[in-house]
Amino acid sequence: MNLETYYEYCLSKKGVTEHFPFDKDTLVFKVGGKMFALSSLSQWEKGQPSVNLKCDPERAQELRAEYDAIQPGFHMNKIHWNTIAVNRDVQDAFFKELIDHSYELVFKSLTKKIQSEIQELEN
Repeated sequence: MNLETYYEYCLSKKGVTEHFPFDKDTLVFKVGGKMFALSSLSQWEKGQPSVNLKCDPERAQELRAEYDAIQPGFHMNKIHWNTIAVNRDVQDAFFKELIDHSYELVFKSLTKKIQSEIQELEN
């Protein structure tokens, strides 16, 4: 997967906004003001892209055991976040599923009011 595809896929989700809250390099995608994906742009440029995604703790452990490219979240809570090395042993379709899972976990953690405001948005 390339950066443009990743970027467009994340932004295609309902209510998603992009931010650079930490520095000019770390692109963060949020839904309802909460992060669900973040990545270093310079790492993409160097050909070593990775993305931090939220994950159910039990599933996170299973994924780390199954895939070399999935590790505990770099600079994140290791229980709830994974770092996925893009374009290694995780296929693009499965990578999109992991993005979806992260988005859904964060979306479900939002208040009912914010959830319904997002669901009312046009794509």
